Amino acid sequence: MKTIALAGTFDSKGKEFLFVKELIESLGARTFTIHTGVFDAEFEPDVSNARVAEAAGEDIQEIAAKRDRANATEVLAKGMEILLPQLYEEGNFDGVLSFGGTGGSSIVTSGMRALPIGVPKLMVSTVASGNTEPYIGTSDIIMMPSVVDVAGLNIISTKIFSNAVFAIVGMVKFESNTEVEKKPLIAASMFGLTTPCINQAKVYLEDKGYEVLIFHATGIGGRTMESLIADGFIDGVLDVTTTEWADELVGGVLAAGPHRLEAAAARGIPQVVSVGAMDMVNFGPFASIPEKFEGRNFYKHNPTVTLMRTTAEENRQIGEVIAEKLNMAEKDTVLLLPLKGLSGLDVEGQAFYGPNENKVLFDTLKEKIDQQKVEIIELDTDINSQEFAIAAAAQLIKLLEK
Repeated sequence: MKTIALAGTFDSKGKEFLFVKELIESLGARTFTIHTGVFDAEFEPDVSNARVAEAAGEDIQEIAAKRDRANATEVLAKGMEILLPQLYEEGNFDGVLSFGGTGGSSIVTSGMRALPIGVPKLMVSTVASGNTEPYIGTSDIIMMPSVVDVAGLNIISTKIFSNAVFAIVGMVKFESNTEVEKKPLIAASMFGLTTPCINQAKVYLEDKGYEVLIFHATGIGGRTMESLIADGFIDGVLDVTTTEWADELVGGVLAAGPHRLEAAAARGIPQVVSVGAMDMVNFGPFASIPEKFEGRNFYKHNPTVTLMRTTAEENRQIGEVIAEKLNMAEKDTVLLLPLKGLSGLDVEGQAFYGPNENKVLFDTLKEKIDQQKVEIIELDTDINSQEFAIAAAAQLIKLLEK
């Protein structure tokens, strides 16, 4: 019999969770209840809030006495992050369901994010229609709008709760018999303006027996790719599009954080890296661009996306950071430099064509990279040419087969 972990604040929403618990069990599944509230639960859970707090090294009685909501949320979230994957590894449940507002969502999704990809995770939340990135991160959590607050059983909430139960029970009960051939997995980074490169490289790699997972370099895409590499899913990396570092350093809206370009080196897996779309920083609509960038070279990609050309000085800074990250690798790393253009906009006749800016980037990389560790290959073509795409794919295969 399949088991659903039902996690949440059983002190303030006990009646609602009991409704959900009984519905799950009526459908032929077990429940495994985890109390994440501060005070006593309205029913006896399988895992107490004291155990959740203890996982974070804290005492639930002391937390309750403080009556500090922010502190309690932080501690219980940390406890769930540690405890929930342990409970899963012990075989206590097959999927996890929760209901809550901002606090409850923060606590339980901290644990959900720590579970392996593929484990069913459903969070019914009052904030599901807003910015869900802080809750989902790079995981496969499903967030479902609660429509009304998770407070009481009424004609709306019972329908939403029931739909969520039917969804999670279906996810754990039904299994696919589809067999997918196991192939070495390649992670590739792509942007709209480096798409021709990756499409050509993907065909070449697939013809050689590899499976290619493409990640859109939009911040969350880069972080997701890094996460899967760190978790051991990936055999090789074709990180052609490292543009997220331009946003990170200059102040664009698609930054992937300070740890971008670290996972492959940490795992010691082969990587071929380039500087795709490093000629641009991303912003929203033109009117949203900060005043400090007034007078720069802009390109209106579409009504909601405006691109800004990077300067020579910005490219120097970018080169230093890329070099620092690649120098973390001890082996199996190649940097390919497309001397005639970094993107579809950075070729002769296009808006961001900038050989002088690019030269600063290339010179900085060649100066700062430890070429005993990282092989640098310069190609007299642009990044979207067939020559560059095939060279990148072939170099990665060479590293993988070495």
